Amino acid sequence: MDFMNNFPMNGGSGAHSYVQNSSYQRGALDAAIPNIEEEIQTKFNLKHLVKNGVVIIADFGCSTGHNSFPAMQIITQAINRIYESVEFLVLFNDLATNDFNTLFTSLPPHRIYHACGVPGDFHRRLHPESSIHFAYSSMSIHFLTNVPEAVKDTGSPAWNKGAIFYSKNNKDVCDAYLDQLSKDVEAFLKSRAVEMMGGGLMALLLPAVPETDYTVPCDINLLGSCLMDMAKMGRLSEAKIDSFNIPMYFPTPQQLKAILEKSHSFSIERMEILDNPGKYSLSGVNARASFLRAFLESLLADHFGGEIIDELFDIYKTKLAALPVFLDPNNDKTIMILAVLKRKVE
Repeated sequence: MDFMNNFPMNGGSGAHSYVQNSSYQRGALDAAIPNIEEEIQTKFNLKHLVKNGVVIIADFGCSTGHNSFPAMQIITQAINRIYESVEFLVLFNDLATNDFNTLFTSLPPHRIYHACGVPGDFHRRLHPESSIHFAYSSMSIHFLTNVPEAVKDTGSPAWNKGAIFYSKNNKDVCDAYLDQLSKDVEAFLKSRAVEMMGGGLMALLLPAVPETDYTVPCDINLLGSCLMDMAKMGRLSEAKIDSFNIPMYFPTPQQLKAILEKSHSFSIERMEILDNPGKYSLSGVNARASFLRAFLESLLADHFGGEIIDELFDIYKTKLAALPVFLDPNNDKTIMILAVLKRKVE
């Protein structure tokens, strides 16, 4: 199954929506803003390539726009300070199943750009050749197109029996996830290499783990233990859990750098390790539960059925309340990486 085309963030603006539960992602953007502005100021030099006075910017993985809009405002204003007379066209991309209605009804009224939606999988071509001046993707490319085959194979050393996510207890599982991430990022860069103008910039922002931790304690695995509890109660089968894994991987900085360096079309202009202030917005049980639910609900409901979702997250909140280690933001050892790439001129 192609996960990327079927399971978007929760739409709308309700209690479990991405709009209401994406402060963690917004914190990553806030930390990256000064660096993105500096890179635009010193590296964005495409005036001779701007056709008809229009700068085209593409956001890959925009969701419902809640964190995309401030990013696009920052990018367009930074470019506008260099080239005052240009117009801007922003191409908002996400899955075809994304809630684009919420995005377009929420567009900032005083924006300085024209807006267009481009539904589709960003691991494939989405735009005309040499049309994009600036590409942006935040908290998106760490989601995998598929669960690694080895993780689903009962005869493989990487079979992830009884778990829904990778952990440092099984290096084979971690390696399988890393290999899938590498394939997906390579496909993403290959498509962008065709679409971007030579000299264009791309800013990638994604979660990662420090080099000293192969993985970090993760409350996603705590959610997995809640599913096992439900299996023991007869609410679902263990076999159903064994066949389910979260398609997401947090690389180390060196792992990400090695993947990016495989591309002969881009140069790495900057790689910055950032602390995410957004983690301090998730110090309560309800906040953490709603944060996970906003981006995992559609995936969980498809596999286990929507009728278990409320019960699952009630169990999760009970466990979370009894484990303060997960509620202390200072115990969150994940980091953010900002990678700024430049499309080589060929």
